[in-house]
Amino acid sequence: MKDEFGFCMLNSPKPPSVSVSPSAEIEKGNSVTLTCSSDANPAAKYTWYKEKHHSHPSHVNEGPRLIFSSIQSSDSGQYYCRVENELGSRRSESISIDVKYPTKLPSVSVSPSAEIEEGSSVTLNCSSDANPAANYTWYEKDGNQKRRPLTTGPQLVFSSIQSSDSGQYFCRAENKLGKTSTNISIDHVLYPRTTSPVFVTVPTPTTSSPWTRTKTPVTMPTTVIRTKTSPPPLQDCYAPKLPSVSVSPSAEIEEGSSVTLTCSSDANPPANYTWYKENEDSPKASGQIFNITDFRAEHSGSYSCGAQNKLGRSNSTFHLSVVAGSWILEDIIRTTLGVLMLIPVFLLSLWMRKKKALRSTTEAPEEIELDSIPEYENDSHTAAQTEDTEEQEDMV
Repeated sequence: MKDEFGFCMLNSPKPPSVSVSPSAEIEKGNSVTLTCSSDANPAAKYTWYKEKHHSHPSHVNEGPRLIFSSIQSSDSGQYYCRVENELGSRRSESISIDVKYPTKLPSVSVSPSAEIEEGSSVTLNCSSDANPAANYTWYEKDGNQKRRPLTTGPQLVFSSIQSSDSGQYFCRAENKLGKTSTNISIDHVLYPRTTSPVFVTVPTPTTSSPWTRTKTPVTMPTTVIRTKTSPPPLQDCYAPKLPSVSVSPSAEIEEGSSVTLTCSSDANPPANYTWYKENEDSPKASGQIFNITDFRAEHSGSYSCGAQNKLGRSNSTFHLSVVAGSWILEDIIRTTLGVLMLIPVFLLSLWMRKKKALRSTTEAPEEIELDSIPEYENDSHTAAQTEDTEEQEDMV
């Protein structure tokens, strides 16, 4: 800035102003820019700070702009900028950044955390970090489906819990930016403590002596009262634990043999058992024991035993395979020995054929010589005849 004489005027920074872009509601992941401006000569230096509770502000950035390329919930808070040059410094008013974000995975707890006794009061608590604050809804799981809502609010209260209340419960936390849910199981509702009467006979006090002057005993009246014994141990109800499966015979299963499968699981109430084979929809059998009287190759495969009671279900999977019977092994051994015995005979036959072929090859030249001898004899005979003819011609 220049005065009327053309000289530059120096001045300390004016009170800075801070603006936010975008000016609308800030959501997690958005890009946000804070801009600080102040009139100063010489130009001012800008520094950004974030206020902290019960501690000094923390230095955040230098420059007239503070940029959050992907703002997070932890970036929420109060910010201000300080401008400074050689003539002085000024601080802006604080500006609040409130980052909105969807519900995080809810945390669920049960109170009391100790053993739950039938008839007692039990409270399930649900909480989730969210901005804006979450709304809560409780559901009970029925198989793979959720039933209608049980209640709304962060707490689900059983004023007098029963064993039939055992099961899985879901808490759903929701705000306008999203929703999440988590579950909690109530698997151990204990039967209530019971009492039984005990009859106790005690003498009733009287004012007279139990003996008369004649020393004869006097029968004293009695009173029957009832009292409570110490409570019996509590019974713990729980879903079936992982079943164990035994196979008899435990050695290799031969084709045609009988196989017995036994399944057992620790559960209260006792479990019901169902047997399944892989890739088959209908159960193979029910009950703790499954018998296969004539085991064949088609019986090989993966089987599972399911143990179930009203509190839950558990499965164990195992594999059965058949081996060849002893008679099949004997046939295999017999065939192998026969093949092994034929090999020397086959080799001997090959050797004799080869020897005969070699012999035929060596005898062939001799036959040629024998055949050629008569040819020479025929030639000499022809020559002799020629000579006789010539002698006869001379004589003539």
